[in-house]
Amino acid sequence: MDLRIFTEPQQGASYDDQLRVAKATEDAGYDAFFRSDHYLKMGSADGLPGPTDAWITLAGLARETSRIRLGTLVTAATFRHPGPLAISVAQVDQMSGGRVEFGLGAGWYDAEHEAYGLTLPPLKERFDRYAEQLEIVTGLWKTPAGETYSFKGDYYTLSDSPALPKPAQHPAPPVIIGGGGKKRTPELAARFADEFNLPFASQEIASAQFARVEAAAREIGRDPKEILRSVALVIGVGRDDAEVERRASAIGRDATELKASGLAGTPAEVVDRIGQWRENTGITRVYLQLLDMSDLDQIDLIAAEVAPQLD
Repeated sequence: MDLRIFTEPQQGASYDDQLRVAKATEDAGYDAFFRSDHYLKMGSADGLPGPTDAWITLAGLARETSRIRLGTLVTAATFRHPGPLAISVAQVDQMSGGRVEFGLGAGWYDAEHEAYGLTLPPLKERFDRYAEQLEIVTGLWKTPAGETYSFKGDYYTLSDSPALPKPAQHPAPPVIIGGGGKKRTPELAARFADEFNLPFASQEIASAQFARVEAAAREIGRDPKEILRSVALVIGVGRDDAEVERRASAIGRDATELKASGLAGTPAEVVDRIGQWRENTGITRVYLQLLDMSDLDQIDLIAAEVAPQLD
């Protein structure tokens, strides 16, 4: 079972804050550090000092870490054109020595689009654009060196691109797709995903969505076992009930509710909860959403008392 730390820096975190978490993640032995890709805070957080760009941040972390995987859950297709996005991600992969994983989603948060002058198309067009972006980005990366790449879609056209630079990983960094859409999302995952992620869902919903992805893969003749299953869950792990309560309160959550919907409780409780998830859904990876980025102790606690009990 891979455990990865997942953060939401738009809620209020500088680059240095993220660097501290990433280094703590690496030092504690986790598999990866991931972050969201958002430009506007959500809810009651003040969001100070303001947003940090996901791929600029990951480029910095690529040079200041040595082992952990780095990526986004997930980059919004509405933020960047696919050609420059392919260049940025390939460059960060090179800068990291081949440690990048590429999460891409359709985009959804209307307020951040309005705040920064970005276009959020209607849902059907958004998914059409998203599908073209997946095809273009992966197509550019996988074009053999010395050959060119062209694409003509409804929204994007590329003509005789040199398809450079190439990422360090060959033929491409792993692609992560996620979400709860019942038709197009599984179809796109079957075509493009190395990993399918369900964020903040129940085990029942996750199981049903994983089954849809498996069916979509079989329909196009792909082995569903090629697509790793993962979930993202909010954490509130403490050595005792008082510490669990304190950690839940620090992120504005009720401890009882967080135990039911996320990964909260003592290490023993959380080990049992992850075991239930694995048995009921077949997941082999969990993204631990750390909402209090000052709480490095929780990172160490999970590494010391939860991770060793997972096969």
